[in-house]
Amino acid sequence: MLPPDSHVHSQWSWDAPAGSMEETCVRALDLGLPSVAFTEHADLTPWTLSPGAKAPEEWSPLVVDEVLTPPPIDLDGYRECLERCRQRHPELRILSGIELSEPHWHPSRAEALLGAGSFERVLASVHSAPAASGFGFTEVSARYADQPPAQVVRAYLAETARLIEQFAPFEVLAHIDYPVRRWPAGGKPYDPHDFEEEYRHVLRCLAAAGKVLEVNTRVPLHPQVLTWWREERGQAITFASDAHDPTALARGFSDAAHMAEAAGFRPGRDPHDFWSRR
Repeated sequence: MLPPDSHVHSQWSWDAPAGSMEETCVRALDLGLPSVAFTEHADLTPWTLSPGAKAPEEWSPLVVDEVLTPPPIDLDGYRECLERCRQRHPELRILSGIELSEPHWHPSRAEALLGAGSFERVLASVHSAPAASGFGFTEVSARYADQPPAQVVRAYLAETARLIEQFAPFEVLAHIDYPVRRWPAGGKPYDPHDFEEEYRHVLRCLAAAGKVLEVNTRVPLHPQVLTWWREERGQAITFASDAHDPTALARGFSDAAHMAEAAGFRPGRDPHDFWSRR
């Protein structure tokens, strides 16, 4: 049995136009997943677009004066859809969830959303970085245009550590290696060992806070990071496809599960549980 997919997006995430909660549930059953968590985006930070950058056509209504402001999640619509899927697929455990971006920058809004949503799975993440202009923020990978890759990754990891230290109401840290998704081609290849000190600092903070590390398979997490997580006394992991359409559900999970076992983590007695260290 594959592990649960604890980080999935449906049509209720603003950046998932191909998402479908119903089709994702059907695919989860086809794959034999024990459970799936629909952790829709709550992106609280507007992004300043880089000069010359064009947002996808479907995002154009969100852009004003070169600033993209993600819309709030439609909680009523999301909850109604979630309940319909639970009624149609009682054999699948379907968890409610949210992915909070930079919640430590927006604590009042983040906590109000958590209070209104009563989510079963709460992820925290960093997607944003200060814009090159010095005004506002932009998506992390946009900084590759004006900064060396190593500087982008170190700044991202430093901000991730601040998130953990400054915002407590979350359970799972999402995609610790997020900047690697758009690592620039043609230069030095990404090597996590170049950032060992920074990764270990984030992992120590996460372990001390009693949180869970996500093994995100959108870009396979380097096994060294899991080894460091165990060495820094991390206790638990989740698996995440970060799927934005049903076809990506649980992608790479078999390889990720083997990697986790090799790093010293194993499934619990209940197939819905987090994996824990041996």
